[in-house]
Amino acid sequence: MKNIKILNFEEHITESGSLIALQENDEIPFKIKRIYYIYNLDQNAIRGKHAHKDLEQICVCVSGQCSFYLSNGKEEFRIKLNSPSKGLYIGNMIWREFTDFSKDCVLMVIASKKYDPKDYIINFEDMTKYQ
Repeated sequence: MKNIKILNFEEHITESGSLIALQENDEIPFKIKRIYYIYNLDQNAIRGKHAHKDLEQICVCVSGQCSFYLSNGKEEFRIKLNSPSKGLYIGNMIWREFTDFSKDCVLMVIASKKYDPKDYIINFEDMTKYQ
C-alpha cells in the first residue's frame, strides 16, 4: 500500500549491548520536527483513530509489542511491531489504529511536523473524501 513501509534499522551489537542510531534524511526519510512516546498503556486500549492531512510518521516499538491497523479507505494493512530494529513509516492520508499493547510496550513516534490539531482527520469517512 502506498504511504506505508517497514523500515529495517541497522543494529550495532556488541558484548556490552545493542545500539540503533536514527538520523533525519538517512534512516528517517524526512526532517524530524517532533518525537513522542506512549507507555503505561491499557492492554485493551485503541490509540490513534485518526489520519493526518500532511504529517509523516515513523513508529518504533522500543520495548514490548503492539499491533497496527492501517487503511487508505480502499486497502487495509495490519502489522505487529515487536522489535526496536523495525520502524513503521506511515505517510499522510492513512487511517491508523494502534492496539494489543503488551504491558512493557513503549511506542516511540517520530513526526515530520509539530503538533497541529488542524492536520488531524478524526472521522474515517471524512478521510476518504480528501483522497
